[in-house]
Amino acid sequence: MVRRLVAGLAAIVLVAEAAVLVLVHIVLGRTTANQSMSIAGSDPDVMSKATYAMGAGMGAFLVLCAVLAVLAALRDRPPGRFGRVVLIGAAVTHAVLGMLAVGLVGWAAFAALMLILCLLVLILTLYPAARHGEGGGPVEATPPPPPFGELGELRPTSP
Repeated sequence: MVRRLVAGLAAIVLVAEAAVLVLVHIVLGRTTANQSMSIAGSDPDVMSKATYAMGAGMGAFLVLCAVLAVLAALRDRPPGRFGRVVLIGAAVTHAVLGMLAVGLVGWAAFAALMLILCLLVLILTLYPAARHGEGGGPVEATPPPPPFGELGELRPTSP
């Protein structure tokens, strides 16, 4: 129950974050285009279009993470290999952005990014890791054999 709740909450937060980031990039792109800003002589049109593209790319990535979280919540199973890689990438990105946000933006942005990081890490850790057998399907976990053979068996400690 908790796993589904965390995955659903993470999906909602990731979609909201995607919407905010796309909106911020639209504002930045329009500002760059309207004021004809350039850095070191670069073309303002290229800079504004690159800002739009970056916003769209970041928004799409976060929506993909949200879709993976929703699928995990609906199926009540851990994400597959691709899903885990994407969610780990998102978690690492949020950790790095959180470190930068403390100095550049403030503690509120840091707290928001760490909340999202915690939700992503919980999605990755609350579900048990899926083990796959020869046919590709999940297999039941079997306990490892005892380290010294059967109980009661004596073995010499020196040759």
